[in-house]
Amino acid sequence: MPALVNYRGDDDYHTGGSLCSKDSTRLLSFYGSPCKRQRISDSYFHFLEEEKKPSIEVLPDEILYEIFRRLSGGQARSAAACVSSRWLTVLSNVRTSEMVHDVHEPSDDDVEMVQENDGFLTRCLEGKKATDRRLQSVAVGTSARGGLGKLSIRGSNKVTKLGFTAIAHGCPSLKVLSLWNVPSIGDESLIEISKECHLLEKLDLSHCNLISNKGISAIAQNCPNLSSLTIESCKNIGNESLQAVARCCPNLQSITIKDCPNVGDQGVATLLSSLSSVLKKVKLQSLNITDFSLAVIGHYGKSITNLALIGLQTASQKGFWAMGSAKGLQSLTSLTVVSCYGITDLSLEAIAKGCGFLKQMLIKKCCFVSDKGLISFTEAAESLECLQLEECNRISQHGILKTLKSKLKSLTIVKCMGIKDIAQETSDLTRCESLRSLSIRDCIGFGNTTMALFGTFCPQLQNLELSGLCGITDSGLYPILENCQAGLVKVNLSNCLNLTDRVVVDLAKIHGETLKVLNLEGCRRITDESLASISDYCFLLSDLDVSKCCVTDNGLRCLSEGVLIGLQILSVSCCSKISNKSVPFLKKLGQTLVGLNIQQCNLISSSLVDSLVENLWRCDILY
Repeated sequence: MPALVNYRGDDDYHTGGSLCSKDSTRLLSFYGSPCKRQRISDSYFHFLEEEKKPSIEVLPDEILYEIFRRLSGGQARSAAACVSSRWLTVLSNVRTSEMVHDVHEPSDDDVEMVQENDGFLTRCLEGKKATDRRLQSVAVGTSARGGLGKLSIRGSNKVTKLGFTAIAHGCPSLKVLSLWNVPSIGDESLIEISKECHLLEKLDLSHCNLISNKGISAIAQNCPNLSSLTIESCKNIGNESLQAVARCCPNLQSITIKDCPNVGDQGVATLLSSLSSVLKKVKLQSLNITDFSLAVIGHYGKSITNLALIGLQTASQKGFWAMGSAKGLQSLTSLTVVSCYGITDLSLEAIAKGCGFLKQMLIKKCCFVSDKGLISFTEAAESLECLQLEECNRISQHGILKTLKSKLKSLTIVKCMGIKDIAQETSDLTRCESLRSLSIRDCIGFGNTTMALFGTFCPQLQNLELSGLCGITDSGLYPILENCQAGLVKVNLSNCLNLTDRVVVDLAKIHGETLKVLNLEGCRRITDESLASISDYCFLLSDLDVSKCCVTDNGLRCLSEGVLIGLQILSVSCCSKISNKSVPFLKKLGQTLVGLNIQQCNLISSSLVDSLVENLWRCDILY
């Protein structure tokens, strides 16, 4: 009996369960109609079932390749790519030129491809999102629309040659490639791109230490349309790369080289002399180049319009003097010089004389430039319109005021500690009718006396920025408000701690009809009185910042009831006296707002903040 109970009849009679099973159907089948002994084992039936399964997986990659390249339309290829990683890999290896299209029956995808096939589909992958599989998917998904036109990869170490091979095959119309901090990318990846993407126009490489001259040379030889090249902090790229670009890229218009220790005079000189007729923008930063390169720039840079020389510690006064004296920079309109010890009074004057069409000049951290050089420069540079001086501590009040003789339209002074607020003879100063924009930031010696002189001799100001100037008060700013004839449009008085409501009231009354932007951030003595005047007179105001000011709910009430008809941006962050009572006023102002900053307004409850977000759904709210 125990043998009968434990007996399983799988081998002799049936394929069911035991006799004691609770399944009535199986019991019925055992005691019911007789069944013959199974003479064929179950393994045979499993074999037959396996033979009946689809067998496409047993095909080699070569056959799958031929099948996949005949798929019609992008949707079919994308669907096939979702089946498995193997199918995705095979599909990503199919070149766009090898796809078989049915010209007799165009699909909806084909019509869409014609409409969007401009080669400028864009994708930016950052961090963990940038992988080989993601690049393969992008290549397959965009191939029906002509492939990507712009690809940017940032901060990833999971991208290899495999992903770039897929991009090269699926995106032959790629025009812009940007790789920032991608340490796993080497020459092989750029070689794959160079083989297929012959339309490449812009290449941007930053912190890619595995890329060497071999990869750049491949791009230069196979991508003749290259017009912009940026190489930053790539330690294995040197002169050989620049020489290859000079030989093979006749359309290069912009070159930026930063912090590449293997780049020297030989590469820079070859590049500039070979492409002198087309190169327009040049930026050289933290390179081991000498006076020789600067002399080549001055002699061959006849097409250069924008030139930036930053941190060239091995270039001396002689090199900068030679660059200006060569008088080859006749097209130069914008010059930036930062942290270059070779910029002195003598070399600065030579540059002004040699660059007759120079309009914009930025001088930063050039410790040997004094008033004498600045005055000589502004007198010789007859076309100069914009001058920016940063951290040039040998320049004083006298030098700044003397620049007003020229036809400047914009003057910016930042952290120039040599400026002292002293009384000066004004008989030799002339009115500067051309100056429209004045920006003075973080100059601790700047005070009321200098401000009064600007107000007297610059009557056409429209944009005024006085940031971080603790030395000015209401009386110092009043001459500008009173004498400005054109009407101020943009005013930034942020972090001027000694300004009070009086200056804002005068500003609103005198220039309320033209004022559009007002920044009072950090002016702790500004109260509701200022907001009341703004609401009464500044009907064109579109941007108002009163962060860290002593404004309250009553001030916002005045704003909401005033003449403001187009206020779009309002910032009241860190205003500790604004509470829940202001929410109705903010909702009323929100009819025109597109940006509202109420960060660290701790007296506004979270529930009312949620109500603001719900009601002002068209406004971007920071809270």
